[in-house]
Amino acid sequence: MPHVVFLIGEAEYRSERTMPQVAWELVERYGWSVSLLQAKDRQNLPGLEALQEADCLVTYLRFRELPPEQLEPIRAYLDSGRPVVGLRTSTHAFRYPEGSPLAIWNHFGAEVFGTPWRFHYGHESSTVVYLHPEAEGDPILNGVDYPFVARSWLYYVLPLPADCRPLLMGRSVGPSPREERVPNPVAWVRTTPRRTFYTSLGHPEDFALPQFRQLLRNGIRWALGESLPPTGA
Repeated sequence: MPHVVFLIGEAEYRSERTMPQVAWELVERYGWSVSLLQAKDRQNLPGLEALQEADCLVTYLRFRELPPEQLEPIRAYLDSGRPVVGLRTSTHAFRYPEGSPLAIWNHFGAEVFGTPWRFHYGHESSTVVYLHPEAEGDPILNGVDYPFVARSWLYYVLPLPADCRPLLMGRSVGPSPREERVPNPVAWVRTTPRRTFYTSLGHPEDFALPQFRQLLRNGIRWALGESLPPTGA
């Protein structure tokens, strides 16, 4: 039975409410074991010893400044090659002051997911999500009805490195302070040096969308190496 560990720590998108719903959905549907680790503040995320026995790590973090003793089990997990799933702000999970010996963790998004967060198209905008042309028939999209509109404002993450495989694209719609809007990937996978699934979606309203919940479940199951049924059950 897989053990999935969730690291939850951000102050913008109410992940402390939405991610437990995802975790318990995995328990109810598949009988998996889950551990929910929630940050007490920017500098404290207790319980990370759970990563020693984890089969998959799911992160929803933003601008954390954890102490070295809490970073150590995260680094050990990453070095083990076990899978990682990331949502939205996990591309900028850590932010240490320039010159800090821990500032290397500011590159977590690029190291793990292939790219950092660069900018977004404004809080008043939303995103039309549609299929990347090369992802037709990908099992991670089984049971995901697209196109759909997500409340998340689009993140600019281009360019993706060659070892990332885009699944879904996003087009910014609605009011935006930026005149030019470039479509960007909103979900992709990476298989080196570990199985990684990332989506820049994750606004609290997105969790009410069956398409998003299905995508997230599929991404976690794919990261674990499970086969995905055509219906995405």
